[in-house]
Amino acid sequence: MWVGDVRRLQTGSAALADALSRVGAPVFVVDVGDRLAVAQEGCALLGGSPASDMLRNHPGETYPLRACVPVLCPEQLGEASFRQRYGVRYAYVGGAMAHGIASARMVVALGRAGMLGFFGAAGLRLERIAEAIDEIQRAGGCPGPVGEPVGSGGGEFPAGFNLIYDPAEPRHEAAVVDLYLRRNVRLVSAAAYINLSEPLVRYRVAGLRPGPDGRVLATNRVIAKVSRVEVARRFFSPPPAAMVAALLRRGEITADQAELAGRVPMADDLTAEADSGGHTDNRPALALLPTMLALRDEYQERFGDSHRFGVGAAGGIATPAATAAAFAMGAGYVLTGTINQACVESGTSDVVRQMLTEASQADVVMAPAADMFEMGVQVQVLKRGTMFAIRARKLFEVYRAFGSLDELPPELRHKLETTIFGMPLDEVWRQTRAFFARRDPAQVERAERDAKHRMALVFRWYLGQASHWAIAGDPQRVMDYQVWCGPAMGAFNEWVRGTYLERPEHRDVATVALNLLVGAAALTRAHWLAAQGVSPPPAARSFVPRSRAALAPLLDRDDNTMELCAMSSPSGRQVEPA
Repeated sequence: MWVGDVRRLQTGSAALADALSRVGAPVFVVDVGDRLAVAQEGCALLGGSPASDMLRNHPGETYPLRACVPVLCPEQLGEASFRQRYGVRYAYVGGAMAHGIASARMVVALGRAGMLGFFGAAGLRLERIAEAIDEIQRAGGCPGPVGEPVGSGGGEFPAGFNLIYDPAEPRHEAAVVDLYLRRNVRLVSAAAYINLSEPLVRYRVAGLRPGPDGRVLATNRVIAKVSRVEVARRFFSPPPAAMVAALLRRGEITADQAELAGRVPMADDLTAEADSGGHTDNRPALALLPTMLALRDEYQERFGDSHRFGVGAAGGIATPAATAAAFAMGAGYVLTGTINQACVESGTSDVVRQMLTEASQADVVMAPAADMFEMGVQVQVLKRGTMFAIRARKLFEVYRAFGSLDELPPELRHKLETTIFGMPLDEVWRQTRAFFARRDPAQVERAERDAKHRMALVFRWYLGQASHWAIAGDPQRVMDYQVWCGPAMGAFNEWVRGTYLERPEHRDVATVALNLLVGAAALTRAHWLAAQGVSPPPAARSFVPRSRAALAPLLDRDDNTMELCAMSSPSGRQVEPA
């Protein structure tokens, strides 16, 4: 039974769709004669409590209640423990796109909007990473000490930085960890790890300390991004004892920290990365996320209350439907990447942003990765408007077929120099040698001894430069742009076509994120309505993107508009709205 002001009742599919989108207010569907009406005010009797009591306290007209949908605001999506752990309002994370594409400006914008952002430090010089740390910390971004509120460490909002697995340049990975420890970077996104590394283990263990209740506190927090079960197990487990022992011998951790290491997992949270841009195993989210959640539960039993794991979803999060599906499957948070690259705060060029706005779901392809070229690891990139993937694949084929640059047939060498590199290979090696002489001299020493490694470094020059050309918007190398991109970009473009977010200048990360979250809440409420036997109208099965100002009225919340008296089950009979 519903009781309230009959003047507040509205009929028609449009009224029902509008009510479901106003996620800050409840939805009551009532029988009015031979049709259904909707209200967002009043009082509902679901069974159990005497109707007379309700009528005395809430005078008004009464009608049979067909369905009731409660408030579901964006900040209620995901796990409360995740939001509390990182001091954010929303269970929403902006991923760490490499080479500073996930810029300091983007991290600050997400943080100030109540979300968590990671700076894309992968592939950058230490000096550039240090500049980003300065910029983000000056803006107020810095998580407080573990177990204490955000702001207690001098920061107004949490902020994280990327730490990427770098088997080709382990010295650089170790140097990044040194920088993070010196600069009090307390949160990293561990990405592309196939195996754990000593620098990552050092970062985790160097921040361990005993808590007042006997638990181990991990000051340095790790959110791992993985797509394989065997890798997830490593992050759900304590740091490897052999690595801890090696760090202790070198004096990089204390004896107390080494002892505590066996009592904590490597990661605080784990992001299940499905089919995505950049490094990806192209896993389907519907298979991957439940697997990771079940694995989490297995390890949760081992750690008990001493540590609470969270599992988030990434890869394909680009529409309200995908966002709602991830939360419905049990994701503690969602992480976006590809779509943020098209936002105004991203550290890429306007020409790349325009290319991304024109991408469809099929406009992506796999290509060799610069950082793990010799291992045959691939990344997912944009295919439309660039020849990068074809040319990068050609280089990998040549690398596999020949033992050195000197073995290349003259016609093949000429073709590579003219169509891919744009200069003689000897000049490419000169530039490559100078780069590694500064960054990692061991690479030069190895290349002087190993001709095949020298060839790999030369070919990696093209793969690395291709992303820099794209970020800089070099007009001479458009066909060589490497733009990391997953099918989510195409799904996003299809969703926003003809709406406020279609125009690139309207795509700021916070507005995009809020549209995904509000839309996910609205679609979830439509599903709840359907589960009670009332079929949502077509307009309620999608969410139209809009500006921040237009989103605000949907979030208005008045906790006094609804009172539920006890609970009972709906009839389950399917009813079409009037």
